[in-house]
Amino acid sequence: MDYQLAFNIVLGISAFLGGWLINRVTTAIDRLDKDIRDLPHTYVSKNDYHNDMKEVKDMLSKIFDKLDGKADK
Repeated sequence: MDYQLAFNIVLGISAFLGGWLINRVTTAIDRLDKDIRDLPHTYVSKNDYHNDMKEVKDMLSKIFDKLDGKADK
């Protein structure tokens, strides 16, 4: 076996492994990108949370006011 053939084999194996590694990295990046784009559908935004909590607090305030009115009678 001459040196040129050994060099070609080593170069072919390293090219295959390099291509496989690049493919795995790009696949992982694509998956992360998809996960990040799905975040608004999975989690509640801060503004929506604050608006919902304000509504809940307003409803609780009305309930407590009615209870206080009942206790006075």
